[in-house]
Amino acid sequence: MSLINDDLQDLLLQYCEPENQLLQQIDRETNLKVLMPRMISGHYQGRVLSMLSKMVSPKRILEIGTFTGYATLCLAEGLAENGILYTLDINIELEDMVRKHFAQSPYNSQINYILGDATKTVNDLEETFDIVFIDADKKNNGTYYDLIFDRVRPGGIIIVDNVLWSGKVLQDKQDKDTRNITSFNDKIAEDKRVEKLILPVRDGLFVIRKK
Repeated sequence: MSLINDDLQDLLLQYCEPENQLLQQIDRETNLKVLMPRMISGHYQGRVLSMLSKMVSPKRILEIGTFTGYATLCLAEGLAENGILYTLDINIELEDMVRKHFAQSPYNSQINYILGDATKTVNDLEETFDIVFIDADKKNNGTYYDLIFDRVRPGGIIIVDNVLWSGKVLQDKQDKDTRNITSFNDKIAEDKRVEKLILPVRDGLFVIRKK
């Protein structure tokens, strides 16, 4: 999924902060036990998410798509004192693993892990968010974006993962999944309510700032 070669990736990792022991454990366990482990954010993208979170110092974070909790804990590193991170996921099969990971972190009391269909559970959250990270089923990127937009404060940041789709967005003939990604990217490009850019990190991170 990375858009750069392995040698350059190794170089980038030399010049960023290391993973802590828990994140290393989550990465290893995910690769050993979970179907499609490449969905994990991983070291470099995790440090990007951590840095963005620390720059904002959010009081409220929303994550749509928990997977095994790696990105959750990276985002939590920037939480303000008494801040809360809500993370939504539909995969109950990973619940025990995810709760175990959170329990081992210093942010466990600040994380609210909610299982269910995020298009429905997000409506139960009466919060205004400083950061939203969307990394779930890609066909619903636009749906999630519309659902959360009014819940993001002015100046808040929405981050969307996998927007370069392994470079397939460059193809003239696109399959259904790639067309969904391209349609979402076009939707953001045309949205005058936000400032935006795509970071070519791993599989592409769309960073969107609400005006």
